[in-house]
Amino acid sequence: MTAGPAPGAGGALLIVGDVVTDVVARHRTPLAAATDTAASIRTLPGGAGANAACWAVRSGHRDVRLLGRVGADAAGWHERALAGAGVRPLLVTDPEAPTATVIALVDAEAERTFLTDGGAVLRLCPDDWSAGLLDGVAALHLSGYLFFAEPSRTAARLALRAARAAGVPVSVDPASAGFLAELGPERFLAAVEGVSLLLPNADEARLLTGAADPEAAARELSRRVPLAVVTLGAAGALVAEAGRVTARVAAPPVEPERRVDSTGAGDAFTGAFLAARLAGADPVRAAEAGCAAGAEAVTVVGGRPPSV
Repeated sequence: MTAGPAPGAGGALLIVGDVVTDVVARHRTPLAAATDTAASIRTLPGGAGANAACWAVRSGHRDVRLLGRVGADAAGWHERALAGAGVRPLLVTDPEAPTATVIALVDAEAERTFLTDGGAVLRLCPDDWSAGLLDGVAALHLSGYLFFAEPSRTAARLALRAARAAGVPVSVDPASAGFLAELGPERFLAAVEGVSLLLPNADEARLLTGAADPEAAARELSRRVPLAVVTLGAAGALVAEAGRVTARVAAPPVEPERRVDSTGAGDAFTGAFLAARLAGADPVRAAEAGCAAGAEAVTVVGGRPPSV
């Protein structure tokens, strides 16, 4: 099993994941219970899978495809936003459920708290998948949100098995410590068995392994998958293979006054990391590219690259 996308493999990056309408509310003062809190509020296209796809294009990969499920309420808007970012949208319109919606509460330190309505995302089903989606694909990435409910978990597992059978490496971003704790680490690890690359943040890595220290968690995860890359926010990232941490990558510093919103910083890391690997970078260089994209992401509101 290869450790993530084969360096310089060429071909498309296919992401199967979530397309979300984000309502980003930035409040400079603490939330005031039972009354008003002043905020700057914007409605933006988002979703971990969709964001990562946009950042992969931003990072230089020109053939990025996204399979996801949306509601009829916002299907056209999301398709135009993805196409405008250079992503090839492969969106399934759900006839019943609305598009997933996330309310992101962003405080004065740019840290965010999410209120999530999964909507159509979690209704992605096996019928939405076909083996032809892998034509010309060099790497498959699955958003972890798909694994937290049925039928999207079954659809994600189907895509994973099909990719492995075709010799296409698969990566997964666990996506949410809260949902991961609710599902259970062992159930999640069983569901993603066979992946080549895991991209958790430190909280997710600790949950998946029970290790308090991110380095210990990275080492443990790399015993279960060929490559584990644990993001540490402003502290950078850890690269681990075969039971040992092979590199600790620093993140570019971002001045506090430039940090406006941490929404999508992990998605930016994922997209840039995968793009770099497909362009020929080793895991350390790919992690450096991911850290640079994550640092840029916190300077813009929402989860997409600037001007997207």
